[in-house]
Amino acid sequence: MTDARTEQLDAIDFYWRPGCGFCMMLERSLGKAGIPFAKFNIWDEPDYAATVRKHANGNETVPTVVINGVAMVNPSAAEVMSVISTTAPHLLPDGWTPPEPGAVGRAARRIFGS
Repeated sequence: MTDARTEQLDAIDFYWRPGCGFCMMLERSLGKAGIPFAKFNIWDEPDYAATVRKHANGNETVPTVVINGVAMVNPSAAEVMSVISTTAPHLLPDGWTPPEPGAVGRAARRIFGS
């Protein structure tokens, strides 16, 4: 199986599994930011789990996010937004600007809701 991509990417690929708290946090943060994503439950389809293992050194670590071929294992919302800004900026909400370098803590929580 290949990563779910099109010539003009219309969503990021979000690999998850039920009961994963990290998945729920990232999903909520990306949803609040208005980022479109296609969800792939690794327990529903062996090919989805294989994709995650390919990117996670043989492990089924979720969430795993793939954006235009760039894979991130258990990323923060800020990391996902950073990759989107360079690989698929058309997916960013209007008016979105990256946080200042080193912006963490309260400011990052306010921006990403995590």
